[in-house]
Order: sequence, then structure tokens, then C-alpha cells
Amino acid sequence: MEKSKKIGLLARLALLTSTLIWGSTFVILKNALDSIPTYFILAFRFLAAAILLSIIFCKKLKQLNWSYVWQGAIIGAFLAAAYIFQTFGLLGTTPGKNAFLTAVYCVLVPFLLWIFYRKRPDAYNFIAAVTCLVGIGLVSLDGDFSISTGDWLTLVGGLFFGLHIVFVSAFNKDKDPVLLTIMQFAATGIICAVLSLCTETMPAEISTGAWLEIAYLALFGTTVAMLFQNISQKYIPSSSVAIILTFEAMFGVMFSVIFYHEVLTLKIAVGFVLIFIAVLISETKLEFLRKKKQPSESNDSLTDDNSDKEK
Repeated sequence: MEKSKKIGLLARLALLTSTLIWGSTFVILKNALDSIPTYFILAFRFLAAAILLSIIFCKKLKQLNWSYVWQGAIIGAFLAAAYIFQTFGLLGTTPGKNAFLTAVYCVLVPFLLWIFYRKRPDAYNFIAAVTCLVGIGLVSLDGDFSISTGDWLTLVGGLFFGLHIVFVSAFNKDKDPVLLTIMQFAATGIICAVLSLCTETMPAEISTGAWLEIAYLALFGTTVAMLFQNISQKYIPSSSVAIILTFEAMFGVMFSVIFYHEVLTLKIAVGFVLIFIAVLISETKLEFLRKKKQPSESNDSLTDDNSDKEK
């Protein structure tokens, strides 16, 4: 029993570390974009991650077949679109806003499943959607009720992250998740590399600091964080996983305030809180609150039963 508790604790710490790493990538990516073209960063990040994972899990590569290739290409295309819109969005907004507006994919997924699989969202999903829309309005709407291009692009990126999750769920049923991840990373990297070669001009010189930033994104922001997530999810209930993953946006804002000196107005802060609550409602259905109520409810029922007996 003690051993399982320790494993569960370590798994939670590993997953929390993943969210901390992902939260830090928003500021690091923002800095890297000042001197390195967008598509080049994404191509390097995902191709390097695919190569690293292939080295780590080289024995699994024997299982590769054509279905991994075409399915990895499809979900890799969605992942590429998600990161492209998110990254171009980051050019026009702050890391904190980018982090929270990206998180709306958690609220969108149930409605995308409704479109593709006729699986109707429940009441919690609708409540989360309304709460999220109010939060987005507070975060993004200016005084003239307009939304900046950066925020719009980030929201579109969130939509593609949601589509990516839907298709991963569809393809992941009979596939090795590590191999599918390698193939989708490779596809994402190839798409971004082609776009980089066709549309971007590389700077004459890239500083050591900039290389370190994109190396961090590839090694820690993609490879290490993904490995921690895959491993930890084997030992943590899905409701706990959902709660821990919501901290990514919070860490994104924290790093943005500390290192990017983002100023949080009361309106934006309230919007962040509402989006966080919306994601929490959508992902957990508030099970953690209902579980806490169950003991007291059962105690109440026992009291009622005893009082009935006394009567």
C-alpha cells in the first residue's frame, strides 16, 4: 500500500513538472521569436523531439507499419496547425494570454465530439462553455469590443488542439501511444520545415542564447514533458490528471508576470480565473467536490435512519 502511494505521489509530481515546463515555454518561445523565424523554431522543436524519442524507444520502431504513418500524418497536421496558429498568435499577444486562451481546447473537445461522434455534451460542458466565453471576453475584448489579431489566432490554435485530441483518441485505441507520438511529431516537424523553406529567410546569425531556447523547447518542452505525462497517467486517476493539467495555464501566467513583466489588470485576472474554472468544470465535472460531500451525505442518511428508528 505504501509503495503504491509513493508511486502515485511521484506520478503526480512528474505530471505537475510537465505543466510547469509547458508553462515556461510560453515566455521562452516569445523570446525566441524575436530573432528566429516561426516555422524554423517549430520544425526544429518537433523534428528534434521525434529523433530523441526514436532513440529512446528504438526497440518499438520494429512495430511501425503504414497505419502509423498515415494516422500520424493526419494528427501531425492538426498538431502543426495548432502550434502554428498558437505561435503566430503569441507574436501579437502576451505569454499569459496565450497560455489561457490556448486552454479553451479543454472546453471545446466535448462539443467537437458531439459534431464527429454525436456524443451530446452534458450540463457541466454547457456551463463550462458559457463560463469560458465570459472569461475570453474579459481577457481579450478591448474597450471598443474588438479582439486583437494575436488573441484570435491563439483561439484558432486552441480549436486545432481540440481537433488534435479528438483524432488522437480515435486513432489511439489499437496503437502504441509512443510510436503514434513519434510519427505525429515527425509529421509536424516536416510540415513546418517545408513551410520554413518556402516562406522564411534565415537570419545570418543565431545567437547562442536563441539556440539554447529552441533546444529547451525541443528537449524539455516537448520530449521530457511528454514522457512524464505518458508515464504518470498510468498511475493517476483521470480526474486527478485533468486537475493537474489545468495548472499549465497558471504557470504560463506566473512565468509571464515574473520574466516578461506582464501586467495583470483586474479585468484580465478575473477572465483568467473564469477560464480556469471553466476548464476545471469541463475536465472534472467537479467530481472532487462531490466525492468530498459523499461521506457527509452518508452520515446524514445514517442520522436520518437512526432518527426514524427512534420515532
